[in-house]
Order: sequence, then C-alpha cells, then structure tokens
Amino acid sequence: MAKNKQTTKIKLKPTDKVEIISLVDNTIDILSTPSNPQVQPFWQWVKPQPKQDSHSKLPLAEHGFSMLVKLFSGETTETFLFDTGGSANTIKENAKTMSLNLSEIGFVVLSHGHYDHFGGLLSVIDAVEKKGLPIIIHEDMFKPRGTASRIGTVREYPKFPNQTQLQSNKLILTKQPHLAANEHVCITGEIPRKTSFEKGLANQRVLVDGVWQPDPLIVDDRAVVINIKDKGLVVLSGCAHAGIINTINYAMEITGTSTVYAVFGGFHLAGRGFEDRIKSTIAELIKVKPSLVAPSHCTGWRAILAISQAFPDGFVWNSVGNLYRL
Repeated sequence: MAKNKQTTKIKLKPTDKVEIISLVDNTIDILSTPSNPQVQPFWQWVKPQPKQDSHSKLPLAEHGFSMLVKLFSGETTETFLFDTGGSANTIKENAKTMSLNLSEIGFVVLSHGHYDHFGGLLSVIDAVEKKGLPIIIHEDMFKPRGTASRIGTVREYPKFPNQTQLQSNKLILTKQPHLAANEHVCITGEIPRKTSFEKGLANQRVLVDGVWQPDPLIVDDRAVVINIKDKGLVVLSGCAHAGIINTINYAMEITGTSTVYAVFGGFHLAGRGFEDRIKSTIAELIKVKPSLVAPSHCTGWRAILAISQAFPDGFVWNSVGNLYRL
C-alpha cells in the first residue's frame, strides 16, 4: 500500500521560470480584475483572432481539469500537459480559442484514472500528431472504476483508453517519483497517506475479476512538482485524492525542499465526507506558507471561500484562461 512504501529521494533541478495556463476547469470568470500580479486572465493575454471581436469566442468551462505548463531554463523551453479535461472537445476548443499550439506538447502527465482528468486524452493525442508521445501514467488507471450508492449499486465511470488506443504512444508507468523534462519536473508517484484527516474516497469502487471492490485510497493519484529558482516548489494537484497536505508534504520530502511557493489544482474538499476536512486542511496549509494558492475543480466553494479568507494576499480564483507567470 502507498502508506507503507519507502521514500525515494530525487534531485529536482530548479527552473528559471514557469508559465501555467488553465485549459480546463469547472469555472470561468472573464470580468473580475486580477487578484495577483503573477496572474493574467483570459481577456488580458489572449488577443482577438482576425475578423473576431473580443467577445465572439470565449473558452468553455466543464467538470474537468487540465493545465498546460511551459518551463524556461536558460535558453531551453519545454511544454507539457497535466491532465486533459473531462470531454473530448473542450480542451481542443479552448486551446484554439487561446491560440495555443498543442503540437508543442512534449509529454502528457495524468494525475489519476478518473474521466474528468483523462476525457480529452485521445483528442490531445490527435492534435499533437506526434508518434511516440510520452504519456506518464500509473497501471491502475486501466482498471474500471465507479462510485457506490447508499443502496449498494455502483455507477460505473467512463473507461480509461485501452492499450490498443494508446499503442502509438510511449506509455511510461510509474509508481515511484519520476523525473521528466531534463530533471526539471517530478511526478510524485504514489503518495503516502500520513495525516489523520485525509482518508480517501470511501465510496470509490474498482472492478476486479468481475466484482466491485472498495478502492478508497486511489493509489494512482499523483501530483507534479517543479522547483523555481530562488522561490521554491510549485505543486500541481489533479484531485488530491491522497489529500492535498499529504501531497505537499511528500513533495517536500522527496525533493528535500522545505519552501513551497505555489499550490494549484483540485483539493477534493467538496461534498459529504470531505467538507469536515476543510478546517484541518487550512490549518496545515497555513503552516506551509505558500505565496500563491489557486484551489479549483473539486475543491468546492466552501473550501475555496475559507482558503481565500486564510490567504488574502496569496489566493487566486482559478478561471479557465488564467495565465500564471511564476
């Protein structure tokens, strides 16, 4: 189990600068003024396309998550995609609206095997048009999954693409911390569960030998970690089924870096069984002292409101189309 595995230390190279674009998320806000100088909303950095006024084409929001990340180290740049949203078309349409060229993507990282994070994967592969595109995954992502109801029935999730659909790509299966982008990016691998309040997803089920079995830990849940020179770690979480505090603590542990500069992504604090973790999560997050916090996707409005109050100077409402320059 993830909670018993031995920690693998890695040497994560610092990068000079990072640009992160919110490609897919649950919400979009094109009216509010930026809350942080490192953030530019859609209307501020995306220029209208020829013969198009500024409001004729806007990005879409959906229940899903995807971030496009560009690293700058000296004269070298590298672009990768973290998760691919929930549907086949939204990520491609949003990229087009933002005038982004998906063929620049060097590799794809998937946080875990839930449909709202891999739904656009095959569309992205088609758009990139790169044979042997590296896709960094966990073997458990191929397992059928679902959610158990109170009466015991299971609602099955859309299935992860199979090996045949992905055969033209380079699949990299990882359980341990894995370095990419010339050692400037770390995919955490399985995250140990150490906090007392981050207990996973109780009604999660996985199909094994034709039988639905409990799968509360969702051990394939991973995060991406980047180290910005003279700033500290940037932690990107898809859903944080391992718990966002467990995730942050593990990122610090495997990199040997005690400073966390920014935390992005889903914290999974929405819904029954999760909202009672909000206070404990914020108390631990305050100890970490990130300069920038952008909770989104599955974090939920109650947790996002509480986080905004706890971090009045560092909080950012993540909207589809946000550009972060760190």
